[in-house]
Amino acid sequence: MAEGVSVQAAQPWKPAANPWLIAVAVMSATFMEVLDTSVANVSLTHIAGNLSVSTDQATWVLTSYLVSNAVILPATGWLGRFFGRRRFLIGCITIFTIASALCGLANSLGLLILARILQGVGGGALQPVAQAVLLETFPPEKRGSAMSVYAMGVVVAPILGPTLGGWITDNYSWRWVFYINLPIGIVAILMCLRFLEDPPYLKKARAADIDFIGFGFLTLWIGCLQVLLDKGQDEDWFSSDFIRWLGFLAVIGFIAFLVWELTREHPIVNLRILKDRNLFIGVILNFSVGAVLYGTTAVLPQFLQLLLGYPSLQAGLVMSPRGIGAIIGSVVAGRIL
Repeated sequence: MAEGVSVQAAQPWKPAANPWLIAVAVMSATFMEVLDTSVANVSLTHIAGNLSVSTDQATWVLTSYLVSNAVILPATGWLGRFFGRRRFLIGCITIFTIASALCGLANSLGLLILARILQGVGGGALQPVAQAVLLETFPPEKRGSAMSVYAMGVVVAPILGPTLGGWITDNYSWRWVFYINLPIGIVAILMCLRFLEDPPYLKKARAADIDFIGFGFLTLWIGCLQVLLDKGQDEDWFSSDFIRWLGFLAVIGFIAFLVWELTREHPIVNLRILKDRNLFIGVILNFSVGAVLYGTTAVLPQFLQLLLGYPSLQAGLVMSPRGIGAIIGSVVAGRIL
């Protein structure tokens, strides 16, 4: 009897629902979030014209989303433990979906930027939480296949985004670029409510006190750096006092962030894990891929539309092929892993 109990206790936790249904649920949410990083790019000229702002001002529609997305990302682990991963994920999808509706309803650039910031707050946690759910849902021998399918979904979104955004903008309105998130978000919420559950250890876990000071330093240096990069050319870079102050605050905030996080017992970003060489190399490679993949997302559509005269759909088609290689790589990586 004792042996039976010990064997049963040693068995790994398995979710009650089919793992692939859970994968579809979290991948739908992640697909929606990643799609939104590229779907609005080819609509910027239309957004600028409709809201009576310059194209440079309209790029804040992209940058505001990415900044809020990046700032909320480090707090994902703590928030998942505090609220429970299931409730936190459903809450993020709900915030993202509501913010998408607000983006479509916005009648000024200021309101659109505020809605995009809210959208970034909801979307920032979707990718890391989805990956954590998949890793715990599938047994070790199937995790490679699950993550390759997940990666394909994540990579398809940036390919589909510019083309879909261009087609919607040319045939309907830029507002529908955001409204298309509503049905996807609702389906993802319903599927997560039905199939997703927290593992037993997470139900018993208690979240440590959040590192508010570290979070503040992170927000300071990322925010200042983003504004510096976005406004630098308009202000003639470091000949402007405004840009110099932003650069100073970004450097001071970054140094303070590093010192604070390396000396805290429970930092909001555990930099010590980068001592693992494989993880460090993976982070550097991921950073490099992200810089190349997303670095041209704001500039290239404007070049194609304003200088070459391409319509939105054609500009989207030009941008889409760059992700085809990533799809092939995801399939190969799944086989190798």
